Amino acid sequence: MISQFFVLSQRGDNIVFRDYRGEVPKGSAEIFFRKVKFWKEDGQEEAPPVFNVDGVNYFHVKVVGLLFVATTRANVSPSLVLELLQRIARVIKDYVGVLNEDSIRKNFVLVYELLDEVIDFGFVQTTSTELLKSYIFNEPIILDSARLSSIGPTGLFMQGTKRMPGTAVTKSVVASEPGGRKREEIFVDIIEKISVTFSSSGYILTSEIDGTIQMKSYLTGNPEIRLALNEDLSIGRGGGSAYDYRSSFGSGAVILDDCNFHESVRLDNFEVDKTLTLVPPDGEFPVMNYRMTQEFKPPFRINALIEEAGALKAEVILKIFAEFPSNITSNTIAILNFTIKFSSYFNVDIFVPLFFISEPVLSWNGAVGQTTDFKEANKRLEWGLKKIVGGSEHTLRARLTFSPEAHGNITKESGPVSMTFTIPMYNSSRLQVKYLQIAKNLELIIRIGG
Repeated sequence: MISQFFVLSQRGDNIVFRDYRGEVPKGSAEIFFRKVKFWKEDGQEEAPPVFNVDGVNYFHVKVVGLLFVATTRANVSPSLVLELLQRIARVIKDYVGVLNEDSIRKNFVLVYELLDEVIDFGFVQTTSTELLKSYIFNEPIILDSARLSSIGPTGLFMQGTKRMPGTAVTKSVVASEPGGRKREEIFVDIIEKISVTFSSSGYILTSEIDGTIQMKSYLTGNPEIRLALNEDLSIGRGGGSAYDYRSSFGSGAVILDDCNFHESVRLDNFEVDKTLTLVPPDGEFPVMNYRMTQEFKPPFRINALIEEAGALKAEVILKIFAEFPSNITSNTIAILNFTIKFSSYFNVDIFVPLFFISEPVLSWNGAVGQTTDFKEANKRLEWGLKKIVGGSEHTLRARLTFSPEAHGNITKESGPVSMTFTIPMYNSSRLQVKYLQIAKNLELIIRIGG
């Protein structure tokens, strides 16, 4: 049971606000944004997804730069509310075509109609795009694709980027085609999020893949679909790794630690031939989510070096090597966090060297939109690269100046390096969709991406 639902922009503007029960003060949106904007509790600089202020529980998720928030005074399951917020965002995207501030403002009547059907007096009714079609009567206003802004990495599992054809991203599942023509299209993607932790000497400490097989269906009549995966796919690790670090791109079984499937998926033949049978609902949905900690070769290699540069001075050098093919570009943010575990205060001077002084833009050496920052609260050096070209190499230098009271060994008390990144059209787990069969005798447009 929730009391309020609202959507805020990055500036804190209230885009959508719905009060279902009248139990929480009307100024809750402003209280929430101020708390999140200036969060300094528990030594963290970012607010957790769930927190309490004056007896009100706030739940929020960030989707493509927008904050989807729910409030309640009741003791409800956090995972339930967070999942509800994700599903509301997905339903709105299915109806308006693309999820951003402009599309919600132009379709505010439709959005409020959806919210009234999804939640009634604080209780969830349904989040199914297909079931909602019977109760929604407003037509969506589709934005011109040329006006759409670029999409950030926060929408990895919620929003398409260059992994899909541009027209697929902006299509509504309920809007009519010009001339009343019925389109028969289905889009399938394998999306993976890779998290790797490196030591200061460049060795991998932890590595993990969180992936999903995402499907967006525009098929009429809800035909049955068969989706075939790798024949050597195994669920659950039964011992050692199927292939070592050096041969992760070679042959070997694909071993997933665990996975879950959409409610519409039937697993009758999964153990026999690794095929999934389903009747896809309208809109975008995850066919399968999976996690993998099996050894694999990361797309990036990182080296960290700390050198003393005189009395009370040191220099940190971080190098990143993009080891994926040069025809692939990482067009979402990659962040390197280097923790300096030092007890005393010190100053940090950060600069990113360029190969050509006459070239002010960082696109020549394969990186675009570089950002650097030092978080004083947790002694963390951050380096962000928005776009990286395969085969490129980048270097960051940070000069540290310590106070006279500094003590300890900076080399031993620093690190490790952690990095989070996403790369379109790149698959580290080697999970594949072998084929897709549709039990419908119509001309179809099928898009399969990886």
